[in-house]
Amino acid sequence: MRPALRFDRVTKTFLHHRGQMLLRDRLVEMTRPSERPRFEALKDISFELMPGGSLGLIGSNGAGKSTILNMATGLSLPDRGAISVNGRVTPLLELGAGFHPDLTGAENISVNAALMGMTRRQAAERFEEIVEFSGVREFINETLRVYSAGMAVRLAFSVAVACDPELLLIDEVLGLGDQAFYARCLEKLKSLQSEGKTIVLASHSAELITMLCQRALWIERGQIVKQGTAAEVVAAYKAAEA
Repeated sequence: MRPALRFDRVTKTFLHHRGQMLLRDRLVEMTRPSERPRFEALKDISFELMPGGSLGLIGSNGAGKSTILNMATGLSLPDRGAISVNGRVTPLLELGAGFHPDLTGAENISVNAALMGMTRRQAAERFEEIVEFSGVREFINETLRVYSAGMAVRLAFSVAVACDPELLLIDEVLGLGDQAFYARCLEKLKSLQSEGKTIVLASHSAELITMLCQRALWIERGQIVKQGTAAEVVAAYKAAEA
């Protein structure tokens, strides 16, 4: 059986930002090698996740967790190494990504579902399921501008899990809803796991990683500190913080 997600000695670097630049200077940088220093967001990262497995990513801000998720979606490519993904990827990485503030909640469901690979018919068939799970029915025909951050992420999460994901990527968004919705999210994720879906969750919450993930990866400054069972990795992470 092939892994659902595999990183093989992956390294990713980015140029340090120089602040404001004239357009002509930016064009020059696009056509010539830059002399600006680079920093390593990821350095020689290797791991694999089998179908139906769950992996937690834990570490401080800027450790490289979001870079791993972005590269798993194909939004960013490695400088060195190889990444293989097998299965339909559903990302929930950034609050409001794919949503337009001038469209209603209902319109945003249609647009976001299409971006995640749903046909128009599938989106229509699952519309009521999405609205019911999100708990924003009262505002579904209002523009997204009147939504709170929590309401928007509830809608985004509801669309993502309705897309029948094979590989679900989640980046620090579960804590933005209220407690009732948070409990529904946990229940839904456990249901997806029981159906054999693969989940990668980046979070600062050791409790959440332990609750939802079989294995975990502790990363700092773009390098793996420890990987193993979620309980082992979280214990080491908490001990280092103490």
